[in-house]
Amino acid sequence: MRHGLFRATLTLLAGGALAQLLPLLLGPWITRLFSPNEFGHFSLVWSVATNLAVVGCARYEFALPLEKDESDAALLMGLCLRLLLVVTAVAVVVGGLLAWRQQLELAWWLPLAVLAGAATQWLTLWASRAQRFQLLAVARVLQYGGGALAQVALGLLQLGAWGLLMGPVLAGLATAVLLARPAPVGGWRGLLRQPREGLQRLARRHRDFPLLNTPHAFATALQDSLAMLLIAAWAGDAAAGYWALALRYLKAPAGLVGGALSQTLYPRLVAAASAAEALALVRKSMALLVALALPLMAVLMLWGPWLFARVFGERWHDAGELARALAPYIALHFVASPLSVATMAWGAQAWALRLALVGQAAFVLGLVLGLRWSGLIGAAWGVSAAMLLYFGYFFWALANWKGFAEHERLA
Repeated sequence: MRHGLFRATLTLLAGGALAQLLPLLLGPWITRLFSPNEFGHFSLVWSVATNLAVVGCARYEFALPLEKDESDAALLMGLCLRLLLVVTAVAVVVGGLLAWRQQLELAWWLPLAVLAGAATQWLTLWASRAQRFQLLAVARVLQYGGGALAQVALGLLQLGAWGLLMGPVLAGLATAVLLARPAPVGGWRGLLRQPREGLQRLARRHRDFPLLNTPHAFATALQDSLAMLLIAAWAGDAAAGYWALALRYLKAPAGLVGGALSQTLYPRLVAAASAAEALALVRKSMALLVALALPLMAVLMLWGPWLFARVFGERWHDAGELARALAPYIALHFVASPLSVATMAWGAQAWALRLALVGQAAFVLGLVLGLRWSGLIGAAWGVSAAMLLYFGYFFWALANWKGFAEHERLA
């Protein structure tokens, strides 16, 4: 079990490394092709798209690794497809409202952005269920590396914020096509002809995902959307661009390591033979993540402004000041992000939802108080301080979990 987890994680880590290497290497070029204002406009639309995409299938896609029967897995895929089409239609309305109220024509791309993000997440879990880790590694390169390459190409065409958004959208759609093989039982066309009784049965079986995990995921994504809206309203589009750039590159290591680990950790926690085995997997993963996060935090706090100015250009120096203030929060997020799958595997989604709502309130409170206290940099320090207490409790709870008796898979 341990060796399988290690090999699978390394496979995804290798693909993820290349996937993140391309955006990191192209970042200095991208920041010279696009202004902070353009980053601000792009990030506002992208944060709303992410907010909708993360619940595009009502989180039923995360139940796919739990389904061992191929026919039932195909029914679950059909349920995900129907929900995805509904959420994409909702995004058409939201995009129109955003374009009208914010005078932001870029928002018309919102439905495609939602479709690309939600479909990629859904089909990633489909491939993860089959443990097709090499395919997942290639898909990560296409999604993240391809998105950055497309942004450069569109930036050279001087498409402004449109180019920033179109790049990841086109890469996400291409990634979804790649991950769509093999087709479920009955084929892709058959997903829309499945019996209602079967769909209802699967929906009831995994109802905890839409009832508990969907609000959790939506609230987590809403945190970023609210942050962008508050910062843009309080300090302007350029400040929103600084915030977006800082978080984009600071969270890249979490996306690399955390994404690889979570995609392999989740199915193994589900299949764990005992509570002791599951708890040992989480504790080892937590120790590894902490060992990687602390040096990252130290570098940002010591040399953040200097690094951002040298790498991205002098006009992004303020983003480096943000990086210094956000360093504690980034380190905490780096550790927490991949470990969040444990609550799904352990049937603890109700607990995770309650705790997440507290976390969202703490984040927004720290942000608002920081903005009032000392503007944009104050907001970053406020977030770091608020989230230290929240994540500290989350780590302690996972490392000392007592609720296994309630989950029949680990009983």
